[in-house]
Amino acid sequence: MGMGVEVRQRIAKRAAQEIQTGMIVNLGIGIPSLIPDYLPADLRVMFHAENGILGMGPSPAKGHEDENLCNAGGFPVTLLQGGSYCDSALAFAMIRKGLLDLTVLGALQVSAAGDLANWIVPGKRVPGIGGAMDLAQKAKRVIVVMNHTDKNGSPKIVENCTLPLTSKRCVNLIITEMGVMEVTAEGLLLQEVMHPFTAEQVSAQTGAKLQISSRLTTIL
Repeated sequence: MGMGVEVRQRIAKRAAQEIQTGMIVNLGIGIPSLIPDYLPADLRVMFHAENGILGMGPSPAKGHEDENLCNAGGFPVTLLQGGSYCDSALAFAMIRKGLLDLTVLGALQVSAAGDLANWIVPGKRVPGIGGAMDLAQKAKRVIVVMNHTDKNGSPKIVENCTLPLTSKRCVNLIITEMGVMEVTAEGLLLQEVMHPFTAEQVSAQTGAKLQISSRLTTIL
């Protein structure tokens, strides 16, 4: 199952519902970066970037980019009123002190215990682990957004990760194009299914035991 634009948008739209007024939030690259498009205009939230921005705004209009203002992925951004700059060390100090309410990250694999693998496929060249391990360990809440299966159709939600870990037992919620799963002490709990999928289909595509919530809802 490919990751089409529509699918990515559906996942981002659902993840946006987890953001509340007053939060300090760090968004990873990929699907997480689409989340601001789905936030209500009156929602007051401070977006944090590891390269030293607090109060990051949306992408600038073409021709209005500031060459000195980009996010951690290197893409041009704007600054909201009340936003501020700092150096990278201070940006990481904010993360490591536990001041971030939420981080939304992409992933290669997530285990039933909430272990996160999102930085390397052995044998492939990567730029490095980046801020993901700090964010995964120290943010008050960690949400993973990703495709339910990889390009080969293999489950990305597994009993135990086979890829090198970014961080152990850090993920609270997983949102895919098939559903929303909470990581609990008793294992994975399917809370919502995305139309047109069924709970049975989600379970069949998940490489770990999936409990079905008694209050299971469907996202149309």
